[in-house]
Amino acid sequence: MSKIKIYPTENSRLSTVDFNNIPFGRVFSDHMFSAEYADGEWKDFKIIPFKDLNIHPAMMALHYGQSIFEGMKATVDQEGNPLLFRPEKHIERLNASARRMCMPEFSSEVFLDAIHQLVDLDRKWIPPHEGSALYLRPFIFATDKFIGVTASQTYRFLIITLPVGPYYSKPVSLKVERKYVRAVNGGVGEAKTCGNYAASLLPAKLAKQEGFDQVMWMDAHEFKYIQEVGTMNLFFVFKDKIVTPATEGAILKGITRMTILDYLKSEGYAVEERPLTIEEVKDAYRKGELIEAFGSGTAAVVATIDRINDTDIDMRFDESNWKLSSEIKKYINGLRAGKIEDKHGWIVPVGST
Repeated sequence: MSKIKIYPTENSRLSTVDFNNIPFGRVFSDHMFSAEYADGEWKDFKIIPFKDLNIHPAMMALHYGQSIFEGMKATVDQEGNPLLFRPEKHIERLNASARRMCMPEFSSEVFLDAIHQLVDLDRKWIPPHEGSALYLRPFIFATDKFIGVTASQTYRFLIITLPVGPYYSKPVSLKVERKYVRAVNGGVGEAKTCGNYAASLLPAKLAKQEGFDQVMWMDAHEFKYIQEVGTMNLFFVFKDKIVTPATEGAILKGITRMTILDYLKSEGYAVEERPLTIEEVKDAYRKGELIEAFGSGTAAVVATIDRINDTDIDMRFDESNWKLSSEIKKYINGLRAGKIEDKHGWIVPVGST
């Protein structure tokens, strides 16, 4: 029997939504999951109507940054049945983030139950168009009413959902970042914690002022090794192999990245996870041996890259060569739409727990 109590809304806002014109991140569905942590345990599991929060000015998350989150998607198959994509991997990563940020882990069983019940309740909010989805945002934040640098003793866990279209509607241009850094080994780069994203805003803003969409982060010591983009992991398709930077402490372990690696290996591609220098990329580009580059992430799925700019080179990528990224994006979107056979057990129908 489920531990979650459900309080359905009496006033759905579904009729106000234009599913053909959904601004990313600004339209929210009818319900949210809520749980509270106190006295050493998670409790009060419930699904309630989506609403604002009342918070204390000294709530510790606002002052000391104990806040973590996940990003997931629910889609529908051709018969309109809601589907989840590798949900167990998201609670694994959420709990890894919790451990690094000195926060309590959450029950995998309750998490999966909450996801299934919440998506089932708001299934009509899932956009039917391929490439669109119901975005799920689980997050945990500290709630002690205390000004002091220590771990909170109380926390709140919420899951909110929102219908979304494609995150990137066009190819992405990147500037190689040579001043600011995202993360270092031993830091919190592998945690999906809010401060990582706050720290990326100024470099991203400066890059946009120069005409770029995002920055390509480099290692913090030598600015030699490629890490990731603020919203995506990175893949480089060379003439004879595919390389993605290894996650060795400073790069987020993306679920989509993991999926792409599994797919490439199962299809017999030569793929490598290893430290990758920007000089290797530039040298391959000059020799005509760098075919394409693309990013991966839950929001972006697969984003093609048309330009990478460094201080001594402006690399441009020809759309006619974007074959592998197109293949992967078509495969993942096909899985999520139930159009492609799931040979790996990644697709989980809602209500199947």
